[in-house]
Amino acid sequence: MTTNRTSVKLAVMNAVHDLPVLVARDEGFFKDEGLNIEFVTTPGMAQVTTSHKVQFDSVFERPLESVYNEGGIDQFRMCEWGIVKRAVEAEASGLRSRKIVALGASMSKFAIVVSADSNFYEPEMLKGKPIAVTPNNGSHFVALKMIEGFLGKEHVKVTNAGSMPQRIEALKKGEVAAVSLMEPWISVAEKEGLRVLMEAHSTRAEAASDDLDGPTLAAIFRAQARACEVLAKDPTPYVHYFVNETGGRLEAKDFRHQRLLHAPPQPYTRERWDDTYNWTVGWEMTIPDSSFENIVDNRAFE
Repeated sequence: MTTNRTSVKLAVMNAVHDLPVLVARDEGFFKDEGLNIEFVTTPGMAQVTTSHKVQFDSVFERPLESVYNEGGIDQFRMCEWGIVKRAVEAEASGLRSRKIVALGASMSKFAIVVSADSNFYEPEMLKGKPIAVTPNNGSHFVALKMIEGFLGKEHVKVTNAGSMPQRIEALKKGEVAAVSLMEPWISVAEKEGLRVLMEAHSTRAEAASDDLDGPTLAAIFRAQARACEVLAKDPTPYVHYFVNETGGRLEAKDFRHQRLLHAPPQPYTRERWDDTYNWTVGWEMTIPDSSFENIVDNRAFE
């Protein structure tokens, strides 16, 4: 078992999901906990430099999951539904186990965006119209969460148009009716004259291998909790992480830091599991018949 003095391989991907981790690293909070962290960077769909194509057949072929399955990452976070899907399907497929070990620190902001000159002024107007998302990632799940209060499932149409910058270009060309974006690309879209139709926060979930013990995870989460306190006071010193992801399309003054929201990691409750898992199964986005006992392990909070 890993102790809190042993090296831990921690994933870093998009700033909107990982900002508390980045702040904890920059401010020395992990070191204060006696942790020796190796930060493993993987491509994210918010980064302008991301060149990989989304794999449809299996989420486990995507960069972060591939590195994790090979043992190159011990702990990571992404959208709650995405973690549920991956944990459940990895368990069923005999892949390297990943347990849900906490509700994460970042409430990432997502938005459905349309062209400024479009005739779409409310969610109902997207009935049967293509909305570009990253399949089986946060922009997909949150788009469904936002739109399902306005349209029946049979009228919701999602499609793939590549990374965040690629789908903005697809929107400008009229290839899709709307796009689902997260920060910093919501701010980019607004700067470039596109219109936000609706937006919502989405909580991350934290996943970890069975090799990480409870005290080590607790130390990781304490460091993130301190970072959340820093961000609550003033997130602007860390806006550069978002600006850098856009490759020059955004300046610090253009980034809407008011959309940032963070809170200390929390235990992942049975009620939360029931609601999230059943919703994901209801949209046929993961397999049925899994259980809280097989997938969730709140050992960091014991």
